[in-house]
Amino acid sequence: MSSHHIVREKQEPALLILNLDGFDAENLGQLLEWSPVIIVPLSLYEKLWSMGIKVDVILVPYGEAPIQLQEHATMFNAQTNVLDAAFAYLIKEAFPAVNVIAAEFNPISYRAIAKQLDLVVFAQGWKNFAVKSGFQKWKAAGERVRIHEPTKISNLKLSGLKALGADEFLTANDGFFSLSFDDDLVFISEEL
Repeated sequence: MSSHHIVREKQEPALLILNLDGFDAENLGQLLEWSPVIIVPLSLYEKLWSMGIKVDVILVPYGEAPIQLQEHATMFNAQTNVLDAAFAYLIKEAFPAVNVIAAEFNPISYRAIAKQLDLVVFAQGWKNFAVKSGFQKWKAAGERVRIHEPTKISNLKLSGLKALGADEFLTANDGFFSLSFDDDLVFISEEL
């Protein structure tokens, strides 16, 4: 009996790579494990090719093109900024989810797309994602969690977390922590 898994198209999140500086090779390997559709800006294309990573979609500014394309790679016009172009591609192609590797995380840049598809942004040693009210997750005691802009969240209630600072918390015990609030979504971060 074969041990190969059949992965249906778009079953796994796409992978948008905006920056690899300082990103852990083991974490990258885990994201590449299921052969996601890989989307990169033209500025990173040759670096990834030299690393032996198969790129599927290259976000190309109008009037520019790579010197050489991988056999299966396609170009997508990046008339706007790279992030907006990537999101336009993901929506156009009906992707349900995307993992993003970025240099930094700004919740404002991701709020609109987080309402349309599942999104995880890896940046600066943190895994950032949007949650809805009633979110809960099991974690070991003493793990750091960030809640972005907690003072702007309407009727925020926390359980299982103790404050370290304005937006940083520690899990109080082994077990579940939870959030409830009145807003449509809130971004939280877990340390990688």
